[in-house]
Order: sequence, then C-alpha cells, then structure tokens
Amino acid sequence: MVASIVTELIDLQTVNEAKMSESRKDCQASLMRWLSAGLREEAAAERIFVQLCERLVLGGIDLSRASLHFRVHHPQWLGTRVLWCRGLVDAHVQTVAYDVEATDAFKRSPFRLVIETGNEVRQKIQTIGPHTFPIYDELRQQGHTDYAAWPLDHTQGRRHLITFATKRLGGFQEDEIALIREALPLFSLVTEIRLKNQLARTLLQTYVGPHASEQILDGATTRGRGVTLSAAIMICDLRNFTELSGRRHRDDVIDILNDYFDLIADPIESFGGEILKFIGDGLLAVFPLDREDACRRLLSAVVAAYEATAKRRVSEYPIRFGTGIHVGEVMYGNIGSKRRLDFTVIGPAVNLASRLESLTKELGRPVLVSGDFVAAASCSAQTDCLGLHKVKGFDAAVEVHALQI
Repeated sequence: MVASIVTELIDLQTVNEAKMSESRKDCQASLMRWLSAGLREEAAAERIFVQLCERLVLGGIDLSRASLHFRVHHPQWLGTRVLWCRGLVDAHVQTVAYDVEATDAFKRSPFRLVIETGNEVRQKIQTIGPHTFPIYDELRQQGHTDYAAWPLDHTQGRRHLITFATKRLGGFQEDEIALIREALPLFSLVTEIRLKNQLARTLLQTYVGPHASEQILDGATTRGRGVTLSAAIMICDLRNFTELSGRRHRDDVIDILNDYFDLIADPIESFGGEILKFIGDGLLAVFPLDREDACRRLLSAVVAAYEATAKRRVSEYPIRFGTGIHVGEVMYGNIGSKRRLDFTVIGPAVNLASRLESLTKELGRPVLVSGDFVAAASCSAQTDCLGLHKVKGFDAAVEVHALQI
C-alpha cells in the first residue's frame, strides 16, 4: 500500500515536471516571437522592459523585482535606472549622476563586477549574512531569496545591466534562469535600437534645440531646405571677453562662460524660447510668434536673466552682457557645405538684432529693442525711446528703444 502511494506520488511529480517543462518551452517560444516581431509600435526601452517582466511572470517565473540600467550619456546625467517591482502598475525611472561610478556604493556592488567583467552574477540570498555586497543584505530584508544580474552588451563596446530577483522559497529554478539567459540577447538587440533612437534625439536636442531636432529627425537634412518663420529674436554677447580670455586660466574662462550661459539660457527655456546656437561668448535665441504672447515672454526671459545676474555674489567674476532684440521674418533651416550643415535662422531680422546688440556698447544701455518689437509687444511703458539711429547694413534709420532694467 505504502509502495503504491509512493509510486503514485513519484508519477504525479513526473507529470507535473513534464507539464512545467512544456510550459517553460511555450513561454520561451512566446517570448521569442514577441521580442522578434511584437514590438514595432513600442518606442520606449523602459516600456519594453516592463512588458518583459510581466511576460516572465505570466510564464510562471516568480519575479519579485527587476532593474534595468542604461548608460544614455545625457549632458546632465550618465544613465537611467528603471526599477520594476511586482504589484506596481508602472516602473520607477530615475536618472543616475555622472559621478556614480566613483562612489563607494557602486564600487561595493555587483554592478561594478558585471560592467567590468561582462560576466553573469548569481547570488542565493541567505537568511543571515554576511554577504559579499551590501545590496544583498538590503534585498534579504525586503524578503528576496535569489538574485541574478547580466550584462546587456550593445555594439561599439557599450555595456548596460539588467537584474532579476525572486521571493520564492528556494529561489529561481535553473530552467527559469536558462529561459531568461536565452531571451537576453534578443532583448539586448531590441533595446539597443530604442536606446540609439533616444540617444540621437537627446544629442540633437542638446546641440540644436528641441524644435530644430524634431525638424531634422523628420527629414529636414537637405542643404537649403527651410521654412519662413515669424519670430521674436534676441542676441546676447558677453562684455570684455577678450580681456577675460587673456587674463584668466582657460578652465576659469570656461567656468565663467558656462555660468553666464546658464543665467541666460534657463529663463529663455522657462519662458518657451528656443536657443539655436552659442557663438563663442554669444547666444542666438528665437520665440516663434505662432506661440501665444511670444514677445512678452521674450521680455520676461530677458528681465529674469538680468535679475539673476544681479543676484550673483560680489566675489564672483562680474558678468555683464549686451542684448539686441527685434521681431520679423527669418529663414529657418539648413545652410552650410555639402557635408557639414547648420540648422539656424538667417535674414535681415537676425542681422538687425545683432546690430542692436553691438549698439549697446555705444549707447551704454544693456538691452536695446527695435521700434518694431516695441509695437508688437506693446511694451513702450517698459522702454526709453532713444530715437532714430543709423545701423550698418540698413539704408533706413532704425527706431531704437532701451529696456528699463
């Protein structure tokens, strides 16, 4: 009788294991089909990662936590960390600072080991320590029992990281680890495509601005191709830059320039303007007139920039700059050589804004505004009319106003 029961139990276990094996095979096949052909409409690598975790759970893998670590090389941060926890609707996304790899936390983590060696890391989390890495103790306190991390190798030597953890008693089964390991090369390929798209967008936004970057990504890459744009235009130029460059160390000059550009750029972007280029110690920005109240927003940005400059500590290098402001039609598009293009604005309106900026030195007023702009912005109460002035390159004299700041 006992022998019969034991035999039945063994047979039942064998059947269950066979069913589990078939289920794993079905999950693997479904996962591969999805990674191969089911993601054409999904542009975000983070969303694909969340769907991967959800599909693994549906396939019977008892995931409790997973994380994805991408190096995106944004101007302000090194990378992005995506944390998925079972039961939450969305993953938590946070940026990672450039200095993270110099921290003690990174040096004493399995992340460093995976990034440096390219090897898989697997750790059964003990109920009591000590553990090799402090993060294992944190995971144990959260109830996790097993942890695995893999490199995600993209082309050109770029390496990223993915981790999985479970709270199941006994940890991951070996066929579960094998299934994840099998899916990762295809997941790596899928995410590389999305990450490079994101990187291209980030680089374009960084170097040419958000609007121009969208134009370029939409195919505006032909020399001479552009559109006519009505815009309020501002051009700024730092005072005494030649003297500064000759008397200060190069690194000090760069720091001062960056400080100066921050003082101007932050208000421009906050009030809806677009910085098209930095030219040495100068800046060119536009506020397209198809956006509501563009001229007034440009004035608000200029006033905010000068107020921020005035609040700097007296001990710091005094930053003074001139600003020329005009409004009119410009050609917005590509100019340059056959192989090297610049996406910018050109036209008489830009030239006049530049001449007004130069005139600030002669007239001793930091911000000069054209009469056309004053009329468009209805801001005569904020300006002093300085009369008509001959401006180089223009036949007719130009009505010039000084902004009261």
